[in-house]
Amino acid sequence: MSNLINIVVATCVVSLFSLVGIYALSLKEKKLHQTLLFLVAFSAGSILGAALFDLVPEAIELVEESVVFGYITLGFIIFFFLERFIYWYHGHPHEADISAKIADQASTKGFAYLNLVGDGIHNFIDGMVIAASFLIPEHGFSVGLATTVAVIFHELPQEMGDYGILVYGGFKRSRALLLNFAVALTVVMGGISAVLFIEAVTALRGLLIALAAGGFIYLAASELIPELHEEKSFKKSVLQFVVFILGITVVWSLGFVFPE
Repeated sequence: MSNLINIVVATCVVSLFSLVGIYALSLKEKKLHQTLLFLVAFSAGSILGAALFDLVPEAIELVEESVVFGYITLGFIIFFFLERFIYWYHGHPHEADISAKIADQASTKGFAYLNLVGDGIHNFIDGMVIAASFLIPEHGFSVGLATTVAVIFHELPQEMGDYGILVYGGFKRSRALLLNFAVALTVVMGGISAVLFIEAVTALRGLLIALAAGGFIYLAASELIPELHEEKSFKKSVLQFVVFILGITVVWSLGFVFPE
């Protein structure tokens, strides 16, 4: 029972860090737009870094390498299909409806929804990792606490970028904050699921991680990076590139500071 309480508390604390975007609620529209251009660049870097330096190596540790890359490819394909589905049924208006779509939130870009899906899978897995750490027979509390801190520092840069993606994609700031928090609660669901179905969850963990990695690679390479090409200013483009590299570097360096 004490382990369950520790897991719920730890995963709830991790979820709260999704509210880092709350500072943006006070920004003026022009300042927010300028900030979003760099948040998207940072998020593209951090998501790509999380996939390549965190998720893929972890999946390889849990599942045979040949299987891992098959599921990474499947994750890429699933996200591509989801984007097409969203485009066909939500973001592909007839010509007569274009002005109306622009006027309301129905013009929300598909990659914003994809990010919610990918982040939900990733957070669910984080919850399972935290739960598994607390359930270690010896020194479970200390290992679980260390894992929780590691997850927070891994997630913090990505949560900043996730909020930026949702706002840039067309969601209102308050709605983006609420959705980001709602998706972050899948950390709690992952933790509780690991307690209730520990054997089944453990068996599928590597495959879920590989699917999330494929989805994140698709999101970064096919959706977010092309958005950066929309910037026409050479100076801002250079700054975006620097921020993109920074996003990759932050995730890469956290792997050494807080190894999982």
